[in-house]
Amino acid sequence: MKTNFEIAVFEGDGIGPEITAPTVAILRQLAAQSDGYDLSFTDAPAGAAHYAQTGESLPAASMEIARRSDAILLSAMGLPSVRYADGTEISPQIDLRKALTLFAGVRPVTVRANQRTPLKIPEGREIDFVLIRESTEGLFYTQGRGEVTKDEARETLLITRDISEKLFKFAFELARTRKETGRGPGKVTCVDKANVFRAFAFFREMFDAEAAKHPDLAADHAYVDATALWMVLKPWEFDVMVTENMFGDILSDLGAGLMGGLGLAPSADIGLEHAVFQPCHGSAPDIAGQGLANPLAMILSAAMMLEWLGIKHDNAAMLADGTKLREAVEAVVSKGEILTRDLGGDAGTAQSAAAVAAALNLS
Repeated sequence: MKTNFEIAVFEGDGIGPEITAPTVAILRQLAAQSDGYDLSFTDAPAGAAHYAQTGESLPAASMEIARRSDAILLSAMGLPSVRYADGTEISPQIDLRKALTLFAGVRPVTVRANQRTPLKIPEGREIDFVLIRESTEGLFYTQGRGEVTKDEARETLLITRDISEKLFKFAFELARTRKETGRGPGKVTCVDKANVFRAFAFFREMFDAEAAKHPDLAADHAYVDATALWMVLKPWEFDVMVTENMFGDILSDLGAGLMGGLGLAPSADIGLEHAVFQPCHGSAPDIAGQGLANPLAMILSAAMMLEWLGIKHDNAAMLADGTKLREAVEAVVSKGEILTRDLGGDAGTAQSAAAVAAALNLS
């Protein structure tokens, strides 16, 4: 009997529903032809449009759906025209991170041979690293609660031992998994600003303590400003990087730029029990409803979801399908014949998703 996994689906705002539909369709097809697992999907209303209609951005019922699910698939959230009374954006994804303690923000950066990229990559080189962004504290700790007066504004950066130790353990475990599967050399880089801030010296101290537990893996440090430089000059030298929330927020967009844009940037926010998988890009309301949106970051996020579920539940079929789905997207991008406008092509959402399905022999 196949094991069934419950997936909470937040289809989001703007282009969110347009990229969610083909992604869920591909997941349904993969599960239908698998002997090892099945998937069921439950819609969970949330987001800026929902807030504009109801006054709630993340209803309690939707949070309950997320809590009881095996994984959460979340599409683009937020609309520039809809904000809270204090002017901040509607961001249920951040609320989920904090409520479910999703401390590890996983941002893969992959550029395969022949893939278009702003960089000039030496022949024979590919880019394949993972940026892990702490997702619940750091400079985002006082989000929406900062102190603002006529003459001053203050936000509080928080780094705790509890979360940092979990984060670093996750980073080294990921580096080991990548090494065992041939995707990396087994190296973790701590990205900080320990030369200026005591908080980051504290961060680095805990990183070093975790590194000492993994003598079979390499560990080093890099200041965040130097890391931004090296991500442009020699990104192929990174394997796993781990950093604070705000630094990770900035560097992950730089990583997306290396791939050609946010349309190829998937992500996951992972805790001890729960995980959210979503594209890094926004809701792009200017092209919503036109069938132009790039679905690939959403599909890649779904691939990450399958791989995570496969590892968590020791389900080889899910792990294999997650890898197949990721490689299918990479093949479509490397081939370069069917690309959406943001990647230099003229394909629409449906055509792009169909190309991935064809690469999987689903259509």
